[in-house]
Amino acid sequence: MQTIGSTERPLVIGTRASALALTQTRAVASDLEQRGLHVQVQTFTTEGDINRASLASLGGVGVFAAALRVALLEGHCDLVVHSLKDLPTVPVDGLVVAATPTREDPGDVLVARDSLSLADLPAGSRLGTGSPRRARQIAVARPDIELVDIRGNVPTRVGRVKGLAAVAEQAGLPSGKAAEDLDGVVLARAGLRRLGMDDAITDSLEGTVIPAGGQGALALETRSELLDSDEGRNFAQILKFVDDEPTRLEVSAERALLRYLEAGCAAPLGVRGVVTWDKHTEAPSGRLELTARVIGNQGEVLEVNGETTVLLGAEAAQRDFALAAAEQLGVDLAGELLEAGAATIADLKAAKSASTQTDANQTICNEKELWGE
Repeated sequence: MQTIGSTERPLVIGTRASALALTQTRAVASDLEQRGLHVQVQTFTTEGDINRASLASLGGVGVFAAALRVALLEGHCDLVVHSLKDLPTVPVDGLVVAATPTREDPGDVLVARDSLSLADLPAGSRLGTGSPRRARQIAVARPDIELVDIRGNVPTRVGRVKGLAAVAEQAGLPSGKAAEDLDGVVLARAGLRRLGMDDAITDSLEGTVIPAGGQGALALETRSELLDSDEGRNFAQILKFVDDEPTRLEVSAERALLRYLEAGCAAPLGVRGVVTWDKHTEAPSGRLELTARVIGNQGEVLEVNGETTVLLGAEAAQRDFALAAAEQLGVDLAGELLEAGAATIADLKAAKSASTQTDANQTICNEKELWGE
C-alpha cells in the first residue's frame, strides 16, 4: 500500500496557473509539507483563464472550477485549492471540501491614483471593477463616479490606475501592458495581501461594500474516496487540522444563503459572516453574525442581519451542531430577503444564460475578478 503524501506516492495538488492561484496553492502545499506530507503542484487551464469576455457575460462558476474538478474526479490530482467564492454551492457527487484554512480579511479595498480615498475621488472619476456586486454598492455611495467594467489579473488591474504602472510591473505585469486609464480599481484585500501588494491599497471599503460569499477563504477539495481509504488515512487526518472552524462556520452561513437564493454571477448581493469568541462561558462557544445586502435596479438598498450561538468544540457532534446552526442562519436570512422583496428589486438569479443556471456546477457565478481577486 502506497500512502498518499509519501515519497513513493506524493500528494498531487491541482491549481490554476495564475500568479494568485499559484501563490495560494504554494502556501497550502508548504503547510502540508510542514505537517509531513510530500507534495507536488500541478497546474490546469480553466475557461476563465482563456476567455476574455466580461465577467457578467461569462457567467457560471465553471469558468474557474469545472476544469479543476474534472481533473480531480479523473484522478489527475488528489487535492484542488480553490478560492472559495469560485465554487458553486451545490455539491458534486464524489467530491468534498475537506478543509477551509484560516480566512484572510475578506473585505474589498480601493487602489487609487495619488493615494485618494473613495470619498476624495473627484466627481467623474473612472473606477474599474469586474463585479456587479461591487459596482452597485459603489454607485450607491458615489453616484457621481463612472464605473468601468474591467478584466485581468491583479497586477493588470493595478497597472490601469494612473501612476501605478511601475507598481504593477514589479508585481509581475508584462512590460508595456499598463494602460493607466483609470483613477482607481476595486479589489479584494485578500488577493493583494497574498501577492504582497498591500502598499497599493489607498482605502478600505468596509461598510461601503459587503464582500462576496466566501471571499478571502480557500477551499481544499478532494475525492471522498481518498478520505475513506487506508491510503488516505493520514492525509484525511492532516486536513482536519488544517480546517479552521470559525472560517468554516462563516462561509457555511454565507453559502447557505447563496444556495437558498440560487444567486447568480450578476446578482448585486453581498454577504458576510463573522464569528467572535465568547470568553465568558465555560464551554467553547462563540457568536456568528451574518449580514446580507441586496442593491436594487434603481439603487434601493435592502439589508438584513442575524446571529446565532455556535459551539466551537473539537468533538464531531459539536462541530456538526455548529455547522447546522450556521447554515440555518443563512437560510433564515435568505428567507427574510425574499419576504422583503429582494427578488422584486433585483435579479438574484442573474447569470449568463438559462442553460447556465440549470447546471449544478454553475448554480451561482463567481465574482472573482478573472485571473485575480
